[in-house]
This record gives sequence, C-alpha cells and structure tokens, in this order.
Amino acid sequence: MEEQQKPPMIGEKAPSFEAETTQGLIRFPEDYKGKWVIFFSHPADFTPVCTTEFMTFASMAEDFKRLNCELLGLSIDSTYSHIAWLRTIKEKIVYKNMKDVEVQFPVISDLTMEVAKAFGMLQPAASTTQAVRSVFMIDPKAIVRAILAYPLGNGRNMDEIMRILLAMQHSDEHGIATPANWQPGDDVIVPPPGSCGAAKERVEQSGKDIHCLDWFLCLKKCPHK
Repeated sequence: MEEQQKPPMIGEKAPSFEAETTQGLIRFPEDYKGKWVIFFSHPADFTPVCTTEFMTFASMAEDFKRLNCELLGLSIDSTYSHIAWLRTIKEKIVYKNMKDVEVQFPVISDLTMEVAKAFGMLQPAASTTQAVRSVFMIDPKAIVRAILAYPLGNGRNMDEIMRILLAMQHSDEHGIATPANWQPGDDVIVPPPGSCGAAKERVEQSGKDIHCLDWFLCLKKCPHK
C-alpha cells in the first residue's frame, strides 16, 4: 500500500510547492511572503456546494485583502475546467443576491494530486480522487496556524473563517487570547499570571482595566487592531 503523506500540523511550516493556477504559475510561499493565506480545497468543479462556496469567498475577497490575507483554492481538476466553471459562475449563477461574481483569486490545478497529498487534503475514507473541504490558515511566516476540515456534502462557514483570522491577528498583535464565540469588539482574555504574587495582584486590580472572574480568568476591553 502507498504510504500516506503526513499533512502539516498547527505550528509547522506549510509545504512549499509550485503550481499552475487560473492566475498563472505560483510559487508558495515565495509569492505570499509577508501575507496571511487561506488555502482551501474543494472536491470538484461544477458541483453545487462548491459553487456556493466560491461565490461567497469571492464576494469577501476584498475584505480578506484588507486584512493582509490572500485566498488560494485547489481541486483535482484541470485549469481548463476551472476556467469554464468560473466563467459559468460569473455569467449564469445567481445565489443569495450574488450575481456576476468574478473569482479573481488563484485556483490550483492539481491533476497529479501532489499538492493535495502534501497538505493531507485527500482522505481515503471519504474519497481517493476528490479533496475534502480542507482549510489551512497560514500566517505571514508560512506557519500553519489553524486547520478546518468539512465533509464533501457540507459547505463551509466563511464568516467563521474570517472570525478566526481576526482572532489570530488580535492575539499576535496584542498578546491576548479570545474566549468562546468571540467577535470583534468583544472583551478579550488576559494571559494568566505566572506566579502567586502576580495572581494576587491581578485579582486586587480587578475592576480597573481588567475584570477577573477568578485569578486565572481575567478579561479586558478589546484593543483596536
């Protein structure tokens, strides 16, 4: 049996690759140096769930760009198939008030499955020829920071992907953590104190700049990005 390639894990470098796309040849990570990347796979072109996903991603592309983040798609289809499908989306498909949607971010043609295998996008129990709906969120240093995987039949939540991106950017910039269901503007979590003295001081200061539920769980206003 062919040995399955180990996909990158959170905190590891994303695999390097060169690939043909709908926007020409790309080299990763060189072409994305200093930028966040949302790298996602879809099972196949001309499929209904994927069509709704690509329209939604494309409609949010400028919002991602404002956050220094680029979108990058992949399926095990040819560039010609990608182009035909994306033209069909722009010329024919209307979904949730989205129409004339032009997908401008690159879509990788991965007929050899090399890139999909390197990222663990092929899961044999689901399909040996179609990539599951994987999402790799990669930071400006080409480190994998978050991984999501959805089944073939269920579309992704792009608002959640945006939320995770914003949360990670806030954490990196301000040294904080975000609580469950955090949304931009909500209170954030202050890192827990590292000593008994610091814990006592933290609790005594509660009610000023921070609010402590206990010594290990303190919150403060969300800093502006």
